[in-house]
Amino acid sequence: MTNPSSGTVSSGPLEGVRVLDLTTVFMGPSCTQLLADLGADVVKIEAPRGDSVRAIGPYGDKGLGPLFLGLNRNKRSVVMDLKKPEGVAALMRLAQDADVFATNIRPAAMRRLGVGYEQLSAINPRLIYASMVGFSQRGPYAGKAAYDDMIQAATGLPAIVAESTGDAPRYLPVTIADRSVGLYAFGVICAALHARNQTGVGQSVDIPMFETMIPYVLGDHLYGHTFVPEKAGFGYPRLMTRHRRPYKTKDGYVCCLIYHDRQWTLFLEALGKGDLMKTDPRLRDIRTRTQAIDELYQFVSDELAQRSTEEWRQLLPQNEIPIFPMHTFETLLEDEHLASTGFFQETEHPVVGKIRETAVPSEWSGTPPGRRMPAPSLGEHTVQVLAEAGFSPAEIELLLANRAVHAGAAAPEEC
Repeated sequence: MTNPSSGTVSSGPLEGVRVLDLTTVFMGPSCTQLLADLGADVVKIEAPRGDSVRAIGPYGDKGLGPLFLGLNRNKRSVVMDLKKPEGVAALMRLAQDADVFATNIRPAAMRRLGVGYEQLSAINPRLIYASMVGFSQRGPYAGKAAYDDMIQAATGLPAIVAESTGDAPRYLPVTIADRSVGLYAFGVICAALHARNQTGVGQSVDIPMFETMIPYVLGDHLYGHTFVPEKAGFGYPRLMTRHRRPYKTKDGYVCCLIYHDRQWTLFLEALGKGDLMKTDPRLRDIRTRTQAIDELYQFVSDELAQRSTEEWRQLLPQNEIPIFPMHTFETLLEDEHLASTGFFQETEHPVVGKIRETAVPSEWSGTPPGRRMPAPSLGEHTVQVLAEAGFSPAEIELLLANRAVHAGAAAPEEC
């Protein structure tokens, strides 16, 4: 990516960091793609069948489905069979010079394979061993498998959806747990690298999904139970009301937030009902408004239904009230702001052709990150990475012959 202020090209602020990435599906790959986008050399170690997400969606038959493409750019793919001793030995050799070893395989399984933290730190004391797990390894759930749906249920999200909508419990239609924990794991790894750079010694860090997501939920909804004994029930009322939703207008839907005293005053004045701020006790302050949030949000809903979306887009900003139309998938791709910043980028993938990608959302003045290479085909970089690690051509040929490693077809010159 080009630095807009200087015109120079940078690999990103994490250039020089080597990551061995033994993660699959969504949580781990979302974390390691952030590391890769910011310049780390991420080597994706895959089993012979590859990350299962490769097969989902269009071009899944080529192992390059849309979900995989969206989570694995800027990475190199190496295929190793860790059920073979030679495959484990090759991975150990790569780990000698790695900075980060990231995995979402259960720790007990990693130890059985011979690539647990104790084994790898013995050959590389500077290694950051980041294990993304379902649950803390200190509790009775330690051995349980975990997926996004399970963690949403375990943290109460479907129950909250049901209570706030009056409908049946349901999962949020995004992998919120996987991607939130992946984002947190990215920060944890960067912090661990900083600590390693200060002390000279690496460490093992566990990032459990369950415990990471609990503050997401209870940070808002522990509410009265923050106090011992409790001073009120669970649930922040403004978030729990079923009237907190996009408001229907005459011709569409909008989001607007009327929150603090001045916004309520200006909104009511715009409606010609400014006297309500003095006469309605529910509007007195944020405490009383929170207590009466169901009724007040219903009032706002009724008012917004009386005019068109464009009328509200003209009126409300004049009164310091934020408003935004409700996007759909289709209109999001046409958003004028995203178009002006070049957020959606069309690039050429050497196997599947033209694809649409999102840009790295952060903007840097000195070491801007960006897209260096497309998501890899399975095993595309096996030979290259082994050669860089000092394996001789004869050693690589032997590993390939033993099927301890697999090499995919090299892509054409990377775009």
